[in-house]
Amino acid sequence: MDLVAHLEAYVAVAEEGSFSKAADALYLAQPVLSRRIKVLEQHLGGELFDRSRRQITSTDLGVQLLPYAKDVLSRIDHLRQVARTALASAAHTVGVPPDSDPAALARVIRAGTQRGVTISVRELPADDRASGLADGSLAFALLRVAPETASYRVPLGLATARPWGRRSVHLDSLRPRRGAGDDPPPILITAEDDVGFAAERFDKAAARAGLAAGRVRRGEATATAVAETLAGRAGLLCTKPFALRHGLAWAPLADSALHRGYEPATAPRAAAALDWLAPLVADAIGAAGTSRGPAVADGPDPRARLATRG
Repeated sequence: MDLVAHLEAYVAVAEEGSFSKAADALYLAQPVLSRRIKVLEQHLGGELFDRSRRQITSTDLGVQLLPYAKDVLSRIDHLRQVARTALASAAHTVGVPPDSDPAALARVIRAGTQRGVTISVRELPADDRASGLADGSLAFALLRVAPETASYRVPLGLATARPWGRRSVHLDSLRPRRGAGDDPPPILITAEDDVGFAAERFDKAAARAGLAAGRVRRGEATATAVAETLAGRAGLLCTKPFALRHGLAWAPLADSALHRGYEPATAPRAAAALDWLAPLVADAIGAAGTSRGPAVADGPDPRARLATRG
């Protein structure tokens, strides 16, 4: 028995003095309300209303129990209110790419404080952001999608220790020149770009450009990849803001299909509280273009939902 629903029916009939008026007040069909009263009477062991007269009146038992029923409903109402407040004030964990701008993330946290929302930022790989949104450990995340379908697009380019005077980078221009004695420096790819369709696209583009398979190195820790690039031993596939923060020269990849695409996704429980968040987080990743706004995760696994888009 749903005790709360049955107590609500009991209190409504007592206050309205009519089964039909109580049913209207609760938006119930009268037979449903009548059944709830009957079940509650059986549960309590006595009749709550005298139905022998035209006007419904409470029995002695009904009169005695009414204040307690109202008290129970009042406490339950208060419990719901406390739960809503607790959920609204709870920390919302936001999943972002590991190379996000710390200063921009600080603005995200401050903006939350100004709105009475506690924001906790976690730098996570792309797959972990998708699974975190699906299992409820994240309230908001930027999910990787194909750049041509993305709300936010982030240009990727090649970072080097010294400028090389190029406005954009074509992968075929990275082939070793004839007669060059030394092996060309490797291209380092961090975990953010070694994921799903993004890695597959880059592999195919590198193969078409004639780059040797060993030229591309993956799975490097970010700090190590930056250090090797600063030492002049490698080129690093990354975003322009990330390159500039580490004093690297940078030129964008000419093939825009190799750039990053992101879709902001908000867990249903936090959708209303975090509708302001997407543009601020987009700034932290160096996104270009205009946002279409955050999407609400509407399935058990966002990765399955995004697979059709990437």
